[in-house]
Amino acid sequence: MRFKGLFYGLLILGFVACKDNNKAIKQTKVTFKKEGELSIHKIKTDSTTIDLDIEIADTDYDIQTGLMYRDSMKNNQGMLFVFDDERPRSFYMKNTKIPLDLIFIKGDKTIVSFQKNAQPFDETSLPSNAPAKYVLEINAGLADSWNLKVGDSLSF
Repeated sequence: MRFKGLFYGLLILGFVACKDNNKAIKQTKVTFKKEGELSIHKIKTDSTTIDLDIEIADTDYDIQTGLMYRDSMKNNQGMLFVFDDERPRSFYMKNTKIPLDLIFIKGDKTIVSFQKNAQPFDETSLPSNAPAKYVLEINAGLADSWNLKVGDSLSF
């Protein structure tokens, strides 16, 4: 009986301790920070069609966080993920509030594939389906409205 009382006492203490640790974590507003410029060139005409301001994700933290917690992004903005190697990539939309198009890019800066209209908070895998060294995230629908194709190239 003494053990039972001790057990219930520890259980209650655990609930009280957990209750005290349930403090709300305040999310700070994340805003766009221009770190470079990127141009997209059409394969058939080799003319620059789109110019974007980009934020660069090249550290482990930036790559893991990406565009999470953002409320919006302008159509002339994007996030460029830069990796050390070229291999198949996979992304997901955990904690990402805005729908996105993901553009997968080879080391020679040509587009190899797309994942279009990725939905907010969806944790389904979004694979590159081809080796990629870079990934460009833009607002959903822009890849189609800009008529981007596999083989189009980028400069940054």
